[in-house]
Amino acid sequence: MNRPVEEMKQPYARRWWALLVLCLSLLIIVMANTALTVAAPDMTKDLGLSSSDLQWVIDGYTVPYAALMLLLGAIGDKYSRRGALVLGLVVFGAGSVAGSLVDSSGGVIAARAVMGFGAAMIMPATLSLLAATFPRAERAKAIVLWTATAGLAIAAGPLVAGALLQNHGWASTFLINVPIAAIAIVGALLLVPPSKAGHSNRIDYVGGLLSVIWTGALVYMIIQGPHFGWDAKAISAAVVAGVGLVAFVGWELRHPHPILNVRRFLDRRFSGSNLAVALFFLAVFGAFYYLTQHLQFVLGYNPLETGVRMLPLAGAVFVGSALTGYLTPRIGMKITVSAGMVAGTVALALLTRVDASSSYGDFVAPLIILGLAIGLALSPCTDAIMGAFPESELGVGGAVNDTSLELGGSLGIAILGSVLASSYSSKLADAAAASGAKLPDGTLDTAQDSVGAGYAVAQGIGDKAHEVAGQAAKATSPEQAAQLKGQAEQLAQGAGKMADAVGSAFSDSVAHTSLVGAVILGVGTVLVAVLLPRKSASDAAAAVPGDADDADVVVREREPQR
Repeated sequence: MNRPVEEMKQPYARRWWALLVLCLSLLIIVMANTALTVAAPDMTKDLGLSSSDLQWVIDGYTVPYAALMLLLGAIGDKYSRRGALVLGLVVFGAGSVAGSLVDSSGGVIAARAVMGFGAAMIMPATLSLLAATFPRAERAKAIVLWTATAGLAIAAGPLVAGALLQNHGWASTFLINVPIAAIAIVGALLLVPPSKAGHSNRIDYVGGLLSVIWTGALVYMIIQGPHFGWDAKAISAAVVAGVGLVAFVGWELRHPHPILNVRRFLDRRFSGSNLAVALFFLAVFGAFYYLTQHLQFVLGYNPLETGVRMLPLAGAVFVGSALTGYLTPRIGMKITVSAGMVAGTVALALLTRVDASSSYGDFVAPLIILGLAIGLALSPCTDAIMGAFPESELGVGGAVNDTSLELGGSLGIAILGSVLASSYSSKLADAAAASGAKLPDGTLDTAQDSVGAGYAVAQGIGDKAHEVAGQAAKATSPEQAAQLKGQAEQLAQGAGKMADAVGSAFSDSVAHTSLVGAVILGVGTVLVAVLLPRKSASDAAAAVPGDADDADVVVREREPQR
């Protein structure tokens, strides 16, 4: 496909096929993170990863991904949005191949960083190409499908990874990206029309560099501080992020053609939508982080079974997305988004009932409600964010939306993950003391590191019990046999009590962390409801397709001027 979409007098005929390519590209970059949560135990065992190594295997993807999106989105606007998509897919595929071949923690972290670089090109390109290819009257519907794909990817990642891990190693979760990326590249070249900005303004590289510095430092601080302690690295990152943000805003306010017109954040619809996206993914990614652990470790499901049990969330996202396409034009995005955020708060509140006796059935309703909430809230917000940018800055608009999403997700894992870890450590100490189990020296400290470590400690004590029992069977005297048998029984009881304590402590921690998440999202719901204006011209455009162009003009005229 060689004809630029900007030269077409009529809507591009194969635009829905092009959307399929864009959604496929989105699918693999979201799945790259969610699939890793399931593959992490095998990777940890095979590579001997420490908790610090594992954290950076996960977040080595996040830092370049979040930091580079704004600059790369602007470069895509200037030169070629489709070119950015294709190049990003090539880089992402190359990083996936490298990740499957390395055999060290440093190698995996480096490969994940390369994948994050590719994702930073892909993510804003998908939204900018969508907005450029679809007429305004159809754009909201296309964004509904784009958002539904993101929700599907959240649940599909563990399912795909679980299926692969049944018969293959963790490297297969990297390699699966390669054929999908190849199909997306071919589809992009054949079905997605070229697109770029119609102006010749020079890119604000200084502003872009400042955005990379402050965003990267902020994400690094979010990861480093809660997980590894507020040491010199975390504090330095916080200072760099603060100074970088002030410098970025000051530079952008003075620049005649800024990479991002920061005055847009004075618009309540725009700022409220970004806040809603960030808060929602804070809750979703944080909840996903501990729910997958609970299903695997406490309830004992294997990776594939865990993925299957996350499917209610994916199905509910599609239902919620269909509902928002019907409701938003009629009642306005303020009510639709607020309802979605209230539903998300309710889902987290339901998880506060989790305890050691909870079964999978107790998670079904929260998963369905959370999926409905994602579908209801995110599509209108993404549409509002993209609608705030002129056609020449659609890549920047996509980058702003995606940066809000990624910052929210990083905060969710950092904040709720930190709450979970501290709560689990405290509750495990109390549970172990209450059980009266006599544990070998140092094992409790090891078990407090994570729920996986806790069950590993219990398993180790059980293995020791079997070993001692074997020695008792081979004892040369009745006295020695009786003594060893008593030790074996004591160890076996300790293993059982330890496993029970770990499950109870983690279940209680899930409930406590869900309460914290519900409070955060509940307060955020009130803030978003206050910020978002009542039914606007964009809502009217969606309700009356024939007036879409006129309504879009109204929105553009209300846009803050540079």
